[in-house]
Amino acid sequence: MDERIYLDHNATTPVAPDVLEAMRPYFSENFGNASSIHSLGRAGRNAVDTAREQVAELLHAQSPSEIVFTSGGTESDNHAIRGVADYYADRKGRHIISARTEHHAVFHTCQWLEQQGFEVTYLPVNRYGRVEVDALRDAIREDTILMTLMHANNETGTIHPIEELGAIAEEYGVLFHTDAVQSVGKVPVDLRAMPVDLLTLSGHKFYGPKGIGALYVRRGTRMHHLILGGSHERNRRAGTENVPGIVGLGMAASLALKHMDQEAERLRKLIQRLEQGLCNQLRGVHINTDPEHRLPNTLNVSFEKVEGESLILGLDLEGICVSSGSACTSGSLEPSHVLAELGLNPRLAQGTLRLSLGKQNDETQIDHAIETITRLVKRLRRL
Repeated sequence: MDERIYLDHNATTPVAPDVLEAMRPYFSENFGNASSIHSLGRAGRNAVDTAREQVAELLHAQSPSEIVFTSGGTESDNHAIRGVADYYADRKGRHIISARTEHHAVFHTCQWLEQQGFEVTYLPVNRYGRVEVDALRDAIREDTILMTLMHANNETGTIHPIEELGAIAEEYGVLFHTDAVQSVGKVPVDLRAMPVDLLTLSGHKFYGPKGIGALYVRRGTRMHHLILGGSHERNRRAGTENVPGIVGLGMAASLALKHMDQEAERLRKLIQRLEQGLCNQLRGVHINTDPEHRLPNTLNVSFEKVEGESLILGLDLEGICVSSGSACTSGSLEPSHVLAELGLNPRLAQGTLRLSLGKQNDETQIDHAIETITRLVKRLRRL
């Protein structure tokens, strides 16, 4: 097979053609600053307003005004967590609830806050990294100001019981932030049924451009600003609007809403084919993705007696792009902090692949990937 097979869509996705075409005019003829009041500026403002409506529609938000555009998931996570922490530290308390399986944008922010005098309780997770709901009630205190837990894990694809967790947080009057970077655009995210106050998303995870994301802020949520300066984004996020990126995010949201159900079912069948094929062809295979509560496109799998980096490099030489986990930690010699929390021993964790599928993958590619991974695993084990 001559074509390159890309199985790393949780790291990033290619920009969809319709997204690119929607963005193109805002790099050239419609280049105006969206905060300018002349005609070119108004064209940019109209485009930003349309994109805000498209993102709000994807999330089923109550109002487009609840969408704040940012530079991406990491900024949105920092804005949500630090913004709430700064606002409530002297008003209610300094206690936060999270989990050690969070993306580093959340985990490292919580660790930084601990250095500033905040206290963070990390909830336990099960074998597949799913948060134990019963532990949440025991963790909530009078001085708890925020719970921050991701919707779907970026490494394993396991989905947390956000509705149940959010209902408990709402019952106790605790603000709830969820990092939904890996779920938005892949599975339904309905804020009418999901009791969260803050939600993070990123465009490049669902065929939009890099460098653009959004933070949903439920109406009435109080928080301090992360970036100070002008009065952009209704005085919630200073800085000249990235109009082309915002337009691209809006179009990606519109396309995701239109095609999500059909694409999710197609990917679900492909990921089942991939998982079954690897388990049938090889012994010593450990699946780290929850069998029931999972993204339709993601499989996290560990191979006994295999060094993951050698397997990834071998697959790349064969034209197959995969990863061992988060792209934010590539190059690290330490085993994934997520897999460590799942209870995997370090040697098994080092032999892990994250396989995440997307629009251009089909059965032929999956069958070729099964054959190639099987052949390379057997070769590495012989060595």
